[in-house]
Amino acid sequence: MFNFVSATQFLPLSVGDALQVLLACALVVGFLVLFKPLLRGLALAAVLVVKPKLTKEQRLQRRQMRDAAMLKRMMNSHRASPSEAAELQALASRA
Repeated sequence: MFNFVSATQFLPLSVGDALQVLLACALVVGFLVLFKPLLRGLALAAVLVVKPKLTKEQRLQRRQMRDAAMLKRMMNSHRASPSEAAELQALASRA
């Protein structure tokens, strides 16, 4: 049967070593908690360097292109009735 006593025979850790490991882990966790906003800001800056945000005009242009493509797909669908096609054409002319 595998129990705690047999597990400690294979791990040559003394109580002092275990306390040092525990203290090191506590210091690392404390460091992360203390500097969490700074680390989050650094991570965000690194992400923005790799993938910058689109400008407001670029986002508007993408949205308009996506909407126009959706209207075109809806108009070209074979399920659309003539009244729906006329309504979609009116919507497309306004866009």
